[in-house]
Amino acid sequence: MDAAQLRALCLGFAGAYEDFPFGPESSVFKVRAPAGGEDLPGKMFALASLDVVPLRVALKCDPVLAVQLRAAHPEITGAWHMNKRHWSDVRLDGSLTDSDVRDLVEDSYDLVVAGLPRAQREALGWSRLAR
Repeated sequence: MDAAQLRALCLGFAGAYEDFPFGPESSVFKVRAPAGGEDLPGKMFALASLDVVPLRVALKCDPVLAVQLRAAHPEITGAWHMNKRHWSDVRLDGSLTDSDVRDLVEDSYDLVVAGLPRAQREALGWSRLAR
């Protein structure tokens, strides 16, 4: 998966947008509920420097799953400068399939949205049962 594909994937989720709070070199993908949610801060579900090779993306991950993924895949490590219990750094060098990467990004998005208030989850059309 390349940078353009990663950006398109992240922006393809309901309520997702790209922000640059750490400067122009770091794309932060966040989610916020539509319909008046523009005044609310979004919640980050992915962070990547899209110009760096190899491409890497920090993603939220269930702590138990994170331990298993890191043991099975050397390209998945604790995310630098983030809570390593909850955030994993995924190196996109071709070792993981695009499908695997999509699953990891979707899981990150779902974890973040699951933590939003019910009204915001409903505004996004998100349901844990639909996934």
